[in-house]
Amino acid sequence: MTDRLEGRDKVTGRARYAFEYPVEDVAYASAVQADVGRGEIRSVDTEAALRLPGVIAVLSCENAPRLADTSDGELALFQSRTVSYRGQFVAAVVGETLETAREAARLVRVEYAAEEPDVTLRTDHPGLYKPEKVNPAFPADTEQGEPEDAFGHSAVRVDVTYTTPAEHNNPMEPHATLAQWNGDGSLTLYDSTQGASSVSATIAGVFGLDPSEVRVVAHHVGGGFGSKGTPRPSVVLAAMAARAVGRPVKFAVPRQQMFATTGYRTPTIQRMRLGADHDGRLTAVLHDVFEQTSTVREFAEQTATPTRVMYRGANRRTTHRVVRLDVPTPSWMRAPGETPGMYALESAMDELAIAAGIDPVELRVRNDTDREPESGLPFSSRNLVACLREGADRFGWEGRDPAPGVRREGRKLIGTGVAASTYPAYMRPNKATARAEPDGTFTVRIAAADIGTGARTALAMIAAETLKADLDHVRIEIGDSSLPRATVAGGSAGTASWGTAVYRACESLRGSLNGGRGGSSFHTGNGEVPPEGLEATADTSAELKARDEYARHAFGAQFAEVEVDADTGETRVRRMLGVFAAGRIINPKTARSQLIGGMTMGIGMALMEESVMDTGFGDYLNRDLAQYHVPACADVRDIDAVWVEESDPHLNPMGAKGIGEIGIVGAAAAVGNAVHHATGIRVRDLPITPPKLLRGP
Repeated sequence: MTDRLEGRDKVTGRARYAFEYPVEDVAYASAVQADVGRGEIRSVDTEAALRLPGVIAVLSCENAPRLADTSDGELALFQSRTVSYRGQFVAAVVGETLETAREAARLVRVEYAAEEPDVTLRTDHPGLYKPEKVNPAFPADTEQGEPEDAFGHSAVRVDVTYTTPAEHNNPMEPHATLAQWNGDGSLTLYDSTQGASSVSATIAGVFGLDPSEVRVVAHHVGGGFGSKGTPRPSVVLAAMAARAVGRPVKFAVPRQQMFATTGYRTPTIQRMRLGADHDGRLTAVLHDVFEQTSTVREFAEQTATPTRVMYRGANRRTTHRVVRLDVPTPSWMRAPGETPGMYALESAMDELAIAAGIDPVELRVRNDTDREPESGLPFSSRNLVACLREGADRFGWEGRDPAPGVRREGRKLIGTGVAASTYPAYMRPNKATARAEPDGTFTVRIAAADIGTGARTALAMIAAETLKADLDHVRIEIGDSSLPRATVAGGSAGTASWGTAVYRACESLRGSLNGGRGGSSFHTGNGEVPPEGLEATADTSAELKARDEYARHAFGAQFAEVEVDADTGETRVRRMLGVFAAGRIINPKTARSQLIGGMTMGIGMALMEESVMDTGFGDYLNRDLAQYHVPACADVRDIDAVWVEESDPHLNPMGAKGIGEIGIVGAAAAVGNAVHHATGIRVRDLPITPPKLLRGP
């Protein structure tokens, strides 16, 4: 159990976040958002704003500099008069103070030629199409056998449709950037991001620079959940404004503006059809998904892909259909694809268990497989059954009455539910350096990002173990694009990807210090460190290409107990348990925190999170944390996460799988299944709110 290395800096305020870096002569930006859902900008009246004392400049489509690369429509800031969605940035004010900039932004008058926006996802929309791929590069559709025929002839059938709403990431730290152009024409960005290297490369392209001319610093990041995985318009706004006024500019996106400009999880409509024999063994699996993207840029979420991984069944089909609407572009939100997809699959598995008269845990066990059902690849390791068995034992599942609505404590209806979890064990190429210092310490450098996950600590532990050194003799430098290039903190791939580069760099350094002989001593023979230090580098690109073909995934099982007030429909999760198989756990303390954090987000998805679209105005109505509800302490009563021991030699030198996202996968289904068990009411459209549980006359 290792504490976070940066813990003291965070609680004492020494840790600096993007907006907090001190620079001289700094100015502040405030954005103006479109108040129509679709149309063209006719004019931008800045006269009143410019008269306000302290206003330095106003930027819009009428005077903004041309950008070099506008291929990403979301980053093509002020490059056209087209309004693609309500809330789009259409102007920006730069002022001497933040208060001045915000007041002036309210004085900017934009005239539009407005059109009626199309913002509603529906299965009969004429604009639905099959995307070329779904995130990141999966085929949109797959099919094996004769799924329609097999379903029609199945002894037990479930044909149900589930819907999930738009959901917004709400990290504690908003998206924030401090942009500073240097005398040599280079750009420095202090940015709240999940990937300094990727922001450097992307913003360099937008402004026509070489990536070496854009330095991105993100030493500490106050959460992201996917929303900071790629640059948002806010980064371009800060850099453009700083160049325009010739001064450093700070821009932090207000919470209300984040709901239109920093990404969200697409709403989904999912039709699930499961067919099985009398013993519950699957004979047909069909998963058809409908979701939305924007007219600005395509993002197609991989919602049905976990169905391709989970259970055996010779006849199967998965499809994705997307429609371009007048809405912001959806993007990554913790466990994109797997989270809504597994909600539908695991809810349908619960319905199938009831239809077949089989215990929900046993149904999943009977349909376990040692090979990925669609690719045929063997799993590098798969301990789903172990997680289900361990969880059932710890949770007290044995003896559960399968009949819904029979357990009652006063006004409270009590129910329990289960769902499986899965997430790919991704690994991406990275670079790192390890340096032995003359004073006997070590410095490890990689442009990784710690967004609150404990990555900095895990990497230090990997380095110390590889170097056979004490942890306090290892210094980790991360969060800076000037360091060896690193991939984003996303896809639960951080520890596996960055950690492998760190391991290889430290392994190489240790060999050099010992004359290539290995061993544990750095102070014998050739192990003396020269006065200038000794450095080793690693690039894992070739290692990844040479890996054997396996299906690499983490698995888990979620158990939930809920109480539902029979009179009001108010639902509370009384206890929740997650059991996971994710390879070697590097730091149990931060790992448990990550898993519980994901499960907590799953509770929010099940019971409260919903971005409500006003179809007339084309905008989300609940744009703050007073109206967009997320779990608070009172909502998380008894929650625990454990893991089974798992050794997997086909992953990486540490034997680690990602844990950042699997905690949320399946959690909403477990809660929903428990609500059905408590009440006998099956809610198939999230979130499960009291009105949906109140029976009519």
